[in-house]
Amino acid sequence: MQNQKIRIRLKAFDYKLIDQSAIEIVETAKRTGAVVKGPVPLPTSIERFDVLRSPHVNKTSRDQFEIRTHRRLMDIIDPTDKTVDALMKLDLPAGVDVEIKL
Repeated sequence: MQNQKIRIRLKAFDYKLIDQSAIEIVETAKRTGAVVKGPVPLPTSIERFDVLRSPHVNKTSRDQFEIRTHRRLMDIIDPTDKTVDALMKLDLPAGVDVEIKL
C-alpha cells in the first residue's frame, strides 16, 4: 500500500472521548511503522435549541439547550498491511463516530 493515505475523521459529543480515541489511533499507527499527521482539531459545531418553559403563557420565558459536536482529523501516510489490520481490530468507545477514507 505504498503512496497511499488513510484519512480518519472522528466525531463525538464528549471531547474527552474523542481525544482518548485519537491518542489510541495514533499510538496504534506509530507502533506499526506508519507516519501520522494529526490529530487536527476541526471547528466545533454548536446546535442550539430554544424551548418554551410554560405550556400556556409567558412566551418570553425560554430554556436554551445546545449540542456541541467535536471533530478531529488524522492522516496516516504510507500505511502498511499491519497498520490496516491493527486499525480494524482497534476497539473505540461507543460515543465516537469514525469515518475512514482511503
